[in-house]
Amino acid sequence: MSASSPTSTVVIGAGAIGAAIAHELQKRGRSVTLIDRDAPGSGASFGNMASIAVTEFMPVARPSTWKQIPGWMMDPEGPIRVSPRYMPRLVPWFARFLAASRPSVVRRLETAGAALCDRALADTKALMNEIGIGEQLSKTGCLSLYANEVEFQADRERIDMLDRFGFDYDVLDTAAIRRLEPEITKDITKAVLLPDNRTLADPEQFVLRLVDRFLALGGSVRRANVTGFSRSDRISVVRLNNDEVLQADDVVLCAGAYTARLSQQLDEPMPLETERGYHTQIAAPGISLAHSIIWPAKAFMVSPTAGGIRVGGTVEMAGLDATPDYRRAKITVRRALEALPNLKVADSSEWMGHRPAFPDTIPVMSASAKTPGVFYATGHGHLGLTYAATCAHLMGDLIIGGEPAVDMKPYRVDRF
Repeated sequence: MSASSPTSTVVIGAGAIGAAIAHELQKRGRSVTLIDRDAPGSGASFGNMASIAVTEFMPVARPSTWKQIPGWMMDPEGPIRVSPRYMPRLVPWFARFLAASRPSVVRRLETAGAALCDRALADTKALMNEIGIGEQLSKTGCLSLYANEVEFQADRERIDMLDRFGFDYDVLDTAAIRRLEPEITKDITKAVLLPDNRTLADPEQFVLRLVDRFLALGGSVRRANVTGFSRSDRISVVRLNNDEVLQADDVVLCAGAYTARLSQQLDEPMPLETERGYHTQIAAPGISLAHSIIWPAKAFMVSPTAGGIRVGGTVEMAGLDATPDYRRAKITVRRALEALPNLKVADSSEWMGHRPAFPDTIPVMSASAKTPGVFYATGHGHLGLTYAATCAHLMGDLIIGGEPAVDMKPYRVDRF
């Protein structure tokens, strides 16, 4: 290849992760094509809770979770719902989830999550400033709410983890809560302020601005389905649904929960599932919030974003193809009204999207173990927006051949 011909890289998936990686690689001199079957930023990145949640790296896979799962399964409004029809397909995934719940493994997973979250806020600030939207990142944090001491102690495991890794927080009493957010019900007696958990004014606009800057740098965007690949000793071609073929020196698969379908075509199956998430976007909430809020005991989150207030939470395991069950969105709205009794919900819309989830709750950010020139960046779960800027830096180093600032072994694709 001549010096005048930059390396051709195809990035598959135009959500926050894919857009950030494409932007990073184009900056580093690659000739990048970003492909998605839908418009950029219209998948999970459109409907996430707009949070840079740097304290939320506690693995879901842990012994305390297994103790609660039977009760959750019996509760139709519990934080996790598993579709009975889909359950047989989840058995291998849950077996890996159980294996990841051993205490010795949990500590390793915490360390892997903390290594990413420790960089996430600074990396996000730098990227947002670079693309000209730094003012769209809030300066206030997130409030974690507790109705009583019992709820607070039930969340002690997460707070102790923050102590171990040195993440900031402050415990607030009722008076301090009311000073920060007068709309929160007086029934909340304690809260933890997480000052570094910030909120984006609009996560979809973040992705669209990233794509605009990527295009301005000379990148290209294609809207198409990827139908296959060609390879010999390494990847060489990406095939599209319109019978078009793209020559590729490198391919980055970051199609969220759909990445596993693509990796199968490369003979590299991965235990990637979708945690279907729901939100309700309230256009005229009748109240204002300076902070995002979470209520761990009620399993929901509220964020001031997209010109209104967004309510989301809970997990549904039902695969990529099942019809949305918007009862899940209504559950979180009812719970949000317990925390915010003056919230008006008449002018609202509901949404469902697919969070990509591995059983150990740690993403894959890795070169392929089978096909040279193929890379994966997927499985970021609830933290795709949080990890996007950091993931782009690390994957940029990995793909270009530099030395990533974080040990990448915990995120390898062949760890399962």
